[in-house]
Amino acid sequence: MTRILLLGGTTEANLVAQALAKAGLAAVYSYAGRTEAPMGQPIHMRVGGFGGVEGLQAYLKAEGVTHVIDATHPFAAQMSTNAVAACKAEGVPLIALERALWVAGEGDRWTHVPDLPAAVAALAGPPQRVFLAIGRQHIDAFAAQPQHSYLLRLVDQPTGPLPFPAEVVVARGPFDVAGDTALMQEHGTEVVVAKNAGGKGAVAKIAAARALGLPVVMIDRPVLPPRAVVHSVAGVMAWLGA
Repeated sequence: MTRILLLGGTTEANLVAQALAKAGLAAVYSYAGRTEAPMGQPIHMRVGGFGGVEGLQAYLKAEGVTHVIDATHPFAAQMSTNAVAACKAEGVPLIALERALWVAGEGDRWTHVPDLPAAVAALAGPPQRVFLAIGRQHIDAFAAQPQHSYLLRLVDQPTGPLPFPAEVVVARGPFDVAGDTALMQEHGTEVVVAKNAGGKGAVAKIAAARALGLPVVMIDRPVLPPRAVVHSVAGVMAWLGA
């Protein structure tokens, strides 16, 4: 019997979960547990990590998983790397659902940086009003540039002190261009820091920065091990033979 492990936490994963439920396939949706109140899903859910490659291998064996779908965030590099290793070790087929990269177009003022430390370094200089649009997990590194006035948009209200003074907006996407344009104007944003997450759910801030003529420090995606990739829910379902 087909039994699927869906590694999720993204809009795309939610759409895959709906397709799996509609097809009547046995599947488990796995959240990393980064948010306090993950969205409900039409298939069984689990929340939390696996304990590295060995822990994921043990889970695949114990649950009789026959297929793994990696629909995690493009920057969830550790989870994706572990999934490749565990599936290879256990002989379990793996498919990754990847969002298309954002590509700079006319009017964009991007500075590409390879990783988070490079993004921090790119903010060296006089104080600015910075929209740090990268989520909660990696903001601590920007304490190295304390001269700026930061705006953070987070899924959950911070439960502890932030590493630097910041204005916090609590909201869950997807967002629209009009709303993000208004947000940046209201806070006097002068530069945006973003990860190249790709897709449509988070692109509004990039379009808003373009409309306002603002520079963007764009963090490139991490390099992942070779794996089979599709770019749509239909591609995932075709891979499953559903």
